[in-house]
Amino acid sequence: MARNTAAAAAPGKLFVLDTNVLMHDPTCIYRFEEHDVFLPMMTLEELDNHKKGLSEIARNARQVTRTLDEIVNSVDGSIDQGIPLHGPSRKLASGRLFLQTEAITGGLPAGLPTARVDNQILAVVIDLQRRHPERPVILVSKDINMRIKARVLGLSAQDYFNDKVLEDTDLLYTGMRELPSDFWEVYGQDIESRKKDGRTLYRLKGSFCAHLLVNQFLFQEGEKPLYAIVREISGSTAEIQTLTDYTHTKNNVWGITARNREQNFALNLLMNPEVDFITLLGQAGTGKTLLTLAAGLTQVLEGRRYSEIIMTRVTVPVGEDIGFLPGTEEEKMGPWMGALEDNLEVLNKSDDDAGDWGRAATRDLVRNRIKIKSLNFMRGRTFLNKFLIIDEAQNLTPKQMKTLITRAGPGTKVICLGNIAQIDTPYLTEGSSGLTYVVDRFKGWQHAGHITLQRGERSRLADYAAEVL
Repeated sequence: MARNTAAAAAPGKLFVLDTNVLMHDPTCIYRFEEHDVFLPMMTLEELDNHKKGLSEIARNARQVTRTLDEIVNSVDGSIDQGIPLHGPSRKLASGRLFLQTEAITGGLPAGLPTARVDNQILAVVIDLQRRHPERPVILVSKDINMRIKARVLGLSAQDYFNDKVLEDTDLLYTGMRELPSDFWEVYGQDIESRKKDGRTLYRLKGSFCAHLLVNQFLFQEGEKPLYAIVREISGSTAEIQTLTDYTHTKNNVWGITARNREQNFALNLLMNPEVDFITLLGQAGTGKTLLTLAAGLTQVLEGRRYSEIIMTRVTVPVGEDIGFLPGTEEEKMGPWMGALEDNLEVLNKSDDDAGDWGRAATRDLVRNRIKIKSLNFMRGRTFLNKFLIIDEAQNLTPKQMKTLITRAGPGTKVICLGNIAQIDTPYLTEGSSGLTYVVDRFKGWQHAGHITLQRGERSRLADYAAEVL
């Protein structure tokens, strides 16, 4: 009896959801655990307005509508007292879903126009707060202005955090780890070494191994620098392997050599046939696209490992949109592929002995092996033996990222490039970006690798601008 009294004295929170939260994460209704969820009528009205079309927002709106239909049909009687979410959510949530079943009049200050959808949702929150003074009523919205307006009106409001992979992106996996200066003194006596394919393999033992991940890079600078990759982990034992030195001209990739430690790590991943999925993070000018294209061309044209390069990216304009574009899918994607053109120009000039005729022939050969595709036509496709590059991947949602990566058939390598500090998609943040999501989810898998490129190699002007502006 005492337990029931305590539950009555401290009721759960009541979360009022804005439409953008539902369209951002169609499963969000099930993400509030033991707390109750309230949907205003205007939220349902906005969902109805957004359900038409082929965009990601329209798909999400339709998904939410199907979820709501399933929830509402799970009860036979009245829905005034709320609908238990325990059954429809497959035990993910234990709260109730409340729908606005009666009109709400008044509640808003005189200066706010009642015709606006946002203001009508705020009026619902005010009314709920008045009716339930004993429990916290919180507005959840991805719209910053909506949250500010709610705070001005004395209401509790917060962002939707459930889809965030990390609270602090500084904690995001970098793909590498520096070995302590006393590493050889502490672990040296237990190390076994052997040679395989011209590289040295070390077998380490100790507590240090428990903190390592497969395909994580290890390095130690000094008189005898060590650069290695973790190949295998078994309890407190790990096997690490030295790397191919792509900073040396003899190991150049399509005429390109690594200019720093991270680029060397990236090329070791890109040229490894055992690694099917690679993520490269880094600010502008760190060489993400150049290294990837160089590795792709080498493995398509020289190694014949893949049949062609497919490049795609999210078409989010930075400035004003330039409207409809004429031509084929590839021609329409042309304006978005300036980065590809710039990098191909660099790669085409890398062979000084070829001459103008030779370079022109190479350019035509390269053009025939690179296909530019739009994300809009990716559903239902399967890519076999392709080198798939997803540029500007930070603008993808986790759901879009899943759609793209699951296109990979046998023999296909997928490379995601991006800079999580430059997100242009509305409601997407560094913590909830699809790129952050896949970096976190794929770390430690034996066929995936990640590296964060840190040093800009574009020019002294670009490096200084990135630092001071």
